[in-house]
Amino acid sequence: MAKKIEIKNNIRTLRFFAGEMTQQQLAEKAGVSRQTIMAIEAGKYSPSLELAFRIADAFEVKIGDVFEYEIIES
Repeated sequence: MAKKIEIKNNIRTLRFFAGEMTQQQLAEKAGVSRQTIMAIEAGKYSPSLELAFRIADAFEVKIGDVFEYEIIES
């Protein structure tokens, strides 16, 4: 059986609870483009470990509060 890892994120929810932080504001705090944040939030791009920590830091939460993964067996 092959295993696949699916990475999910809570960025949209965290932005909402951070006073409706915009993708642009998060991008500036994390040091990336808005397009990068948009792709990560949509699940189309997995960030590097460093960027994942910078995003968590922008929300002042642990990385596990932003990202989670699920192992899918196929």
